Amino acid sequence: MDRKLIIGTRGSELALWQANFVKDSLAAINITAELKIIKTQGDRILNLSFDKLEGKGFFTKELEEELLAGTIDLAVHSHKDLPTENPPGLIIAAVSEREDPSELLLILKDCVDVHQKLSVKYGAIVGTSSNRRKAQLLAYRPDLEIAELRGNVPTRIGKLRDEKYDAIMLAKAGVSRLNIDLSEFHVEELTPAELIPAPAQGALAIQIREADQELFEVLQALHHPDVAEELAVERTVLKLFGGGCHLPLGCYCRKEDDVYQVFTSKADEGDEFPDRVFLKSDTTDGLAQKVVAMFDTNRKLAQSVFITRDLSEQSYFRKAMEKHGINIDARSLIRTVPVINKLDPYILRDINWIFFSSKNAVEYFFALKPQLSNKVKFGVMGSGSEDTLRRNGHFAAYVGESGDTAEVAADFATLANGTKVLFPGAEGSLRSIQQGLSAETKIIDLTVYETVIEEQVEGTGADVLVFTSPSNVEAYFQDNLLEPNQQVIAIGKSTGKKFDEMGTRYTLPFSPDEVGLAEAVFGTTCLTNRC
Repeated sequence: MDRKLIIGTRGSELALWQANFVKDSLAAINITAELKIIKTQGDRILNLSFDKLEGKGFFTKELEEELLAGTIDLAVHSHKDLPTENPPGLIIAAVSEREDPSELLLILKDCVDVHQKLSVKYGAIVGTSSNRRKAQLLAYRPDLEIAELRGNVPTRIGKLRDEKYDAIMLAKAGVSRLNIDLSEFHVEELTPAELIPAPAQGALAIQIREADQELFEVLQALHHPDVAEELAVERTVLKLFGGGCHLPLGCYCRKEDDVYQVFTSKADEGDEFPDRVFLKSDTTDGLAQKVVAMFDTNRKLAQSVFITRDLSEQSYFRKAMEKHGINIDARSLIRTVPVINKLDPYILRDINWIFFSSKNAVEYFFALKPQLSNKVKFGVMGSGSEDTLRRNGHFAAYVGESGDTAEVAADFATLANGTKVLFPGAEGSLRSIQQGLSAETKIIDLTVYETVIEEQVEGTGADVLVFTSPSNVEAYFQDNLLEPNQQVIAIGKSTGKKFDEMGTRYTLPFSPDEVGLAEAVFGTTCLTNRC
């Protein structure tokens, strides 16, 4: 291509980084370009929240107008800012690789409370302009006060530094691209499975005139079709819901092991408890439509759920069920009792790691009031153990995410091999994590509690049965059988193995926590006549 291209961009630091990234990518294929800065409605009006701005595309409309007028050759957008429909005459010619779409919660260090989920103090003021973030944050922490936050990334961080907020939430992609030092804050990273990002978050879109076929061909060198396929699912979901940036909708699609995974969160308002759905598919054909169908208000949901765990009134799972009038029978079928009431200080000498495979292990260990070195690191099997560890005043340096003990053991081994590791746990533990460590690792097993199965367990006629441990499976089925059309959800692969042995079909949630359980319940198809 002989002509010099003009790239249209907004003037914020992040927008300029993105435009220069595209300019440099073009230079790498011997195409010269220059930038033209264009101010948008979203840049000019900073005193209104996004849902108060008129129309859609308030960060893109002016760029599109100049593109149609021929004063620029291409426009570089944050893909998530684009409306789902291109104006007539314009197309997306290329999308970039996707930056990590995780969210960051930046917290003033004197507002940190490790005992709380997300580590921000009770009743904290959290700044965000996103209804999507607001709905999901309040679902985890209804005590938080969500306050409007506008401005570019450095401006938002400056407002936190000036203590106008206790914490703010930002997309990790923007912070990473600007290489911003966040060491003055405590930073909590929320994965896309924990707090579901906006559709197309983390990707760039290069928009051109549809008739400019020569430029389209050139830009294919910058295009990532695998990313485009995933983004198409997310943006189709957004389109089918008829939403824009103000809709409390999160949708994230990724491909892992040749299977597409889609995480979706939706509420009608920012202060409403959101519904969440997780779907898997071998193909993207019709996938967005399947996601949207799961949120159909006429879809038949289960009327009752039994779960082998006591639930507090503030339990995420309880609130997710009660929002839809689903009756809950929550009761543990096992009891746990301490095995020791005093800890020998010698056991803790020169310990490098302490690994917990369950919430009970955390509770019973810290009930012994251990005197620990500041150098001790903690590993946990999953998010439930992590939350319990927080309530006892400690962070986990390693958190297992897959729920598969073999995978967790292999991951943890890369950190702990050759060190001294303490494993507080239950009597008769399977020692799955220990078996994954090398012979050079000093392993200390400490039995802190034992599990007692109740002698007589009353059955349930609930539509969905949720089992939270192998012991609860044993306790229930020693006296009861599964009724026709009852559906089973198993938290964790070790629980699932019990049902494999019984030849019973079950659903395994993506994440072995209350959010994953709620997603699994909403993913079931009601089979009973009562629904």
